[in-house]
Amino acid sequence: MKLKQFVVTPAMGKRLIARALLQHPAVRAVLSAGRLVIVAGTTNGYVAEEVLGAVGQVAGFVRKGFRRGLTVPPETDSRRTKADFPGDVVLVDGEWQPGKTIFDVAGELCSGDVIVKGANAVNLAARQAAVLIGHPEAGTIGVALQAAAGRRVRLILAVGVEKRVDGDLTAIANALNSPDADGPRLLPAPGELFTELDAIRLATGAEAFLSAGGGVYGAEGAVWIAVRGADSQVAAARKWIDSVKSEPPCEG
Repeated sequence: MKLKQFVVTPAMGKRLIARALLQHPAVRAVLSAGRLVIVAGTTNGYVAEEVLGAVGQVAGFVRKGFRRGLTVPPETDSRRTKADFPGDVVLVDGEWQPGKTIFDVAGELCSGDVIVKGANAVNLAARQAAVLIGHPEAGTIGVALQAAAGRRVRLILAVGVEKRVDGDLTAIANALNSPDADGPRLLPAPGELFTELDAIRLATGAEAFLSAGGGVYGAEGAVWIAVRGADSQVAAARKWIDSVKSEPPCEG
């Protein structure tokens, strides 16, 4: 057994999640038959790029604007972040349906179909994820949960570890959703959590866990990830992580 540590920035993590999801059995199964809905979000922009690239349809897709909400530094010039919203990425039997959103197809989804949705908070120890809510009817996670709970559509929550929180997300949601609270609400979401740690495990077979965090000169929000496994697994993880080390900061 061997253990090696790697620095992974948030943008690197988004790319790792995206590339590993291409190897996920449920995602691979619907690339040719079935429906795959990639709900717009900054992490899912990378997922959409990788998926559309795999089916030879990435031309015309632009990551910038592929989101509904955005967290930016205070006093950010809105002209810097302005972008057209292209819709979610909906694939039906491997064919991209440009311009469609989850709201257009949610009622048609059934068991075997897959929704990939981002999240805004993740409790790694409890394997919980939650989504900030600004829409009065709970937005995209609302319709995603209808499909997941009502018709057994698989819901994969792709979320970077930089969004980790320590508290119980149900308790946090109860506080944020109370009548006397201000700001976004929060909805804990049952689904399959998929972080950089899950990505490394799926892609290489090695164990992965957080060992430290933080940085400067562009590594703000970065984490140290410890990878432990057989020599071949750790070598595969090193090669895989090195392949995304030049990933530029995300501009959603």
